[in-house]
Amino acid sequence: MLVSYELAGDVSTVTNAIDIQEGFCVFGDHQTWYRVTGDLSSDLAPVVIAHGGPGCTHDYVDAYKALASSGRAVVHYDQIGNGRSSHLRDAPADFWTVDLFLSELENLTRHLGIAARYNLLGQSWGGMLAAEHAVRQPVGLNAVVIANSPASLKLWVQEANRLRMALPDGVHETLLKYEETGAYDDPAYRKATDIFYRAHVCRMAEWPDEVKRTFTAMDEDTTVYRTMNGPTEFHVIGALKGWTIEDRLHAVAVPALVLSGLYDEATPLTVQAYANNIPGAEWIILGKSSHMPHVEEHELCMAVVSDFLARND
Repeated sequence: MLVSYELAGDVSTVTNAIDIQEGFCVFGDHQTWYRVTGDLSSDLAPVVIAHGGPGCTHDYVDAYKALASSGRAVVHYDQIGNGRSSHLRDAPADFWTVDLFLSELENLTRHLGIAARYNLLGQSWGGMLAAEHAVRQPVGLNAVVIANSPASLKLWVQEANRLRMALPDGVHETLLKYEETGAYDDPAYRKATDIFYRAHVCRMAEWPDEVKRTFTAMDEDTTVYRTMNGPTEFHVIGALKGWTIEDRLHAVAVPALVLSGLYDEATPLTVQAYANNIPGAEWIILGKSSHMPHVEEHELCMAVVSDFLARND
């Protein structure tokens, strides 16, 4: 169900009075870093934020901490291999699997004592992970938000190629030239990539510092991103390239909100299976955003998510 939404109220800021706690959760031989904004003992079900990539960090979705202004605890974490969690540059390619990250998420909810009741919001790859989690019908999952996520990477690549070809000044041809030789770090390739990103990933003239921090972290350790995804958002040659969840979404048994942006690299064609196949799902397209409405239309995005969670507590 595609619905429209108008802004009502302001949940765009987090006051200094809200408690913030950081810690590490043991995950096998490794550690998962997490941060809790707010009180986990609140009557409102906490929301766990799963970041994208695979291979990004929590920083670029830090804006979702604003949801704590309603009294709901917000849990951010860095997935294994990224950010402040354990880095494993020498792990073999087959170490990095969807099941690994599902196990880490489940381990974190148990560690925090919220496994009996929690919400899950996943952005981009995090939304794919959230969908994988939800179709397994975990007992404590209360509601799920799938933000800016494809339901099929085959469709994602198909649509990315369409978006690339629509860019001006031979950007697509430049990208093809360097992809044929694998010269992904060539300045010309990176410049062409940036043009795509500023059209379909984040359209803000000046990217927020938290977004910049994630991209810096990804440059410093490319292990997870290049193994599972590929060198860029639109050149998917990693282990996930054949991933799809389209035919399993009917198994989601909790309320679901699907978010995307009008200019999103996660185009309507890549997103619509979530809205069509999850029973009762709501789908909202934010009209001034691309892939990061949480920063591009921050106040509206927070209001939409906060309202959905409040209606399903």
